[in-house]
Amino acid sequence: MDQTEFSFLIGSLNVNLLQNNYILLKYPVCYLYLYSLFRIMKAFISHISEYFPEKIYSNDDFFKEFPHLKKNEATLNKIGVKNRHIVDPDKTALDLAVEAARQLFKEHPIRPDEIEFVIFCSLEFDYTLPSTAAVFQRELQLPHSVGAIDLVSSCTGFIHALSVAKGMVESNGINNVLLLFPSTLTKEFHPKDYNSKFIFGDGATAVLMGSRNEPGVGEFVFGTDGSRSDYIIIQDGRGRNPINDDSFKEIRNDYGNITCRANFFMDGTGVFLFGIKTIPLLIDDILKKNNMNKDDVDYFVFHQANAFLLETIRKKADIPEEKFIIHLEHTGNTVASTIPLAMNKLLRDGKLKPGNSVLFAAFGTGLTWGGTIVKF
Repeated sequence: MDQTEFSFLIGSLNVNLLQNNYILLKYPVCYLYLYSLFRIMKAFISHISEYFPEKIYSNDDFFKEFPHLKKNEATLNKIGVKNRHIVDPDKTALDLAVEAARQLFKEHPIRPDEIEFVIFCSLEFDYTLPSTAAVFQRELQLPHSVGAIDLVSSCTGFIHALSVAKGMVESNGINNVLLLFPSTLTKEFHPKDYNSKFIFGDGATAVLMGSRNEPGVGEFVFGTDGSRSDYIIIQDGRGRNPINDDSFKEIRNDYGNITCRANFFMDGTGVFLFGIKTIPLLIDDILKKNNMNKDDVDYFVFHQANAFLLETIRKKADIPEEKFIIHLEHTGNTVASTIPLAMNKLLRDGKLKPGNSVLFAAFGTGLTWGGTIVKF
């Protein structure tokens, strides 16, 4: 069969495959052609690495700074954090991302020149423009052929970035997507904001997404409720509310915690109620969209907001304790990095086996939420 006849036969197949089954029977090579034509490579999480600033802020340090809260130690310990890393004021999210990426290249069989796209997901960027992802390309000396974008997202950022990367792999044939999740949120805290200082820490993860024939990253579910955007917010300092004389006036809540309009604010009670109401429903939606049952999932890894909230969600959603991962004791809440950090712990401990299914669920600033199921 020459090339002209082959092209004619394939054209006939595209017109009406059912009427031309005899072609497939006579020329089996057509099967191979069609398979290569319609095969879609699947996105999967290939490698994860992490990086933390050197400075550690322990609970002992916290109670030295806020001695009047020592009487509440038992209650605070339910949050599940003992230590957290704090970035130096002169370091940026880019600096943390660069170190996390260097760890990735050091720990895993991947070279900088093999990266085809970079997604920099953070709340802090070096400049208004250009994109920090572009500056990252320079710092790591990635190929000029690499694509690079910034993605502004926080607590649900890992899910948002993962979905974008999946689309790049499965729709555009990109093979190696580097996702970066640096958090330097502690730089945004008011010095007297003890609530935030106890919960959050800084750090970064670098996640490599590749492609393979087997299923990897599943279908996504998303949600947004902008009517509650003031639950987690820095009110002043951007286009809507520029810094003014009132931006740094102290605001004290009913419990004595202090912040201001130019610093980070979180309505802890509002976020807690949002989490316990939204996430059990999100889990059901994720399972339904991926045609799976709860028993099919090997591990549940959620945004590590705090241990008390996570445990409350676990009980309400009736998830077995041995399948539920809580990992923030020595990191605190590191925003978009919490899920990959928990996943990396599973990998290091040898608990995650090939073929295991993990349900991701994230929620927070926006308010936003989202999740998927990933097969390893």
